[in-house]
Amino acid sequence: MERESKFELFFFYSSDLYHPTEREFEFLNHQSLKVFFFHLQFRSISSQNISTSLPTEFTKLQHLQILDLRFNYLRGTIPSEWATMRLSNLSLMGNRLSGRFPTTLTRMTTLLELDIEANRFSGPIPKEIANLKNLDMLDLSSNDFTGHLPAALAKLTNLTNLRICDNNFTGKIPNFISQWTKILRLHIQGCSFEGPLPLSISALTQLKDLRISDLKGGASTFPSLEKMPHLSILVLRNCLIRGTIPNYFRDMVNLSTIDLSFNNLTGEIPSSFSQLENVDYVYLTKNNLTGPLPGWVFSSTKNVDVSYNHFTWDSSSGPKTCEHEKINVVESYSSSSTNQRNIHPCLWKDFPCTKSDAQKINSLHINCGGREVNINNTIYESDTEKKGVSPYYNAGNWAFSSTGNFLDDDHDSDIYILSNTSSLYDISTSSSELYTTARKSAISLTYYGLCLKNGHYTVRLHFAEILFTQDKSFNSLGKRVFNVYVQGELKLKNFDIVKEAGGTGRAVIKNYHVIVKNNTLKIQLYWAGKGTTGIPVRGSYGPIISAISVDPIVTS
Repeated sequence: MERESKFELFFFYSSDLYHPTEREFEFLNHQSLKVFFFHLQFRSISSQNISTSLPTEFTKLQHLQILDLRFNYLRGTIPSEWATMRLSNLSLMGNRLSGRFPTTLTRMTTLLELDIEANRFSGPIPKEIANLKNLDMLDLSSNDFTGHLPAALAKLTNLTNLRICDNNFTGKIPNFISQWTKILRLHIQGCSFEGPLPLSISALTQLKDLRISDLKGGASTFPSLEKMPHLSILVLRNCLIRGTIPNYFRDMVNLSTIDLSFNNLTGEIPSSFSQLENVDYVYLTKNNLTGPLPGWVFSSTKNVDVSYNHFTWDSSSGPKTCEHEKINVVESYSSSSTNQRNIHPCLWKDFPCTKSDAQKINSLHINCGGREVNINNTIYESDTEKKGVSPYYNAGNWAFSSTGNFLDDDHDSDIYILSNTSSLYDISTSSSELYTTARKSAISLTYYGLCLKNGHYTVRLHFAEILFTQDKSFNSLGKRVFNVYVQGELKLKNFDIVKEAGGTGRAVIKNYHVIVKNNTLKIQLYWAGKGTTGIPVRGSYGPIISAISVDPIVTS
């Protein structure tokens, strides 16, 4: 039976922090409430790992305006008595609250900010949400909300910040989003929506941060964004966008991040991209872009990923190799490009092998993110390359290509190797070193087995979740979800290591029978917007892998 934890109650009065005893609190509730709480306006007990249900006693704090219960271990739902509270800000992020969308919240009409991210709420968004007309910020991300977005949301015309990522909605992104004319920040990633992108998005002219990803179904044309001069972050990843990239980007001088990856974009990269002086990150990976790669890609200081496209080789500006500090060009040229002998095989489509048969290998073992180790007389090669925004790294018999930076974290330089912060369980001492580190990526991570002999192989992918904890704290509430492809075939969809392994710090090994036909093995991990992104801290998401082993299958 779960042990109850007591709420620690902190009261701010005349600039002094006061912590009353249980008896004093009872006295204040019944005897001196109006006097003592007259100046109480901010209330925070976040990050206390409180394990209980929400108490009704908060309703006694009549002058309370801000209630912050983020990052605890709270369970249950929201008491109906809370409807009488006159809060302006309520944050319940990172707890275990569950059930349908609480109708109690829809009666708290004084709310300006409501954050219930990373809980276990489910079911449809009720039409009564229209009652919250004063809302400025609404975050429903990382729950299990379903159904269509109700038309009632259109009445929340004061919204400047809306985040609904990582849910299981149905239908399309509704056209009524055009009613949110004040909105500055709109995040709709990993929501299971269908395409195409709504044309009405062009009405959101105040946007500074727009993120939409991983739509299903119908194709989209590139949306009209030219009337969004304040836009700083633009993510339209895997939105089934086809056609050419428009030229209006030259006027979007505030852009710092452009992510148009995993679409069906064609044509050349607009010359206007070279004029975007404030851009730090450009992701155009996995499209059908053609023409020569513009010279600015290699002369700029930006992080640029143009891998997996169909560019045409140009001897005057084309690269000779894939290894550039901030530029990823792996598999960026069509295999039909001329003068293939002048460029490295890593630039060609499907990464062909140019070695002789005698130089080809028939096994491969990598300790992803870790040092070289000997596991039962098998040497797992070191993989400690630290760069990760848009790098390509070649170790000889294998290579990796990574895409993405971790948005919203507080680090100037992202870390792409994860070291265990949780204990390891049920892992033998001899193999534990494979699971103390992992390579991670913000969007996509691809490993190549290079110049393998053609034939049948057993590919083992080793995983363990080593960031989240296995205890009764908010650190245990994170959820990492991603997809796994082998030789271009989807093997694992919405893969959750913790769920598969039965807990954190536990190994799970996925075995695949793979046929190598062109001497190259390709393993890709892709983040499709699912899972939490803010536990234990912002920027905690994306695929990870602990080790890879490739062994031949001996056939008679």
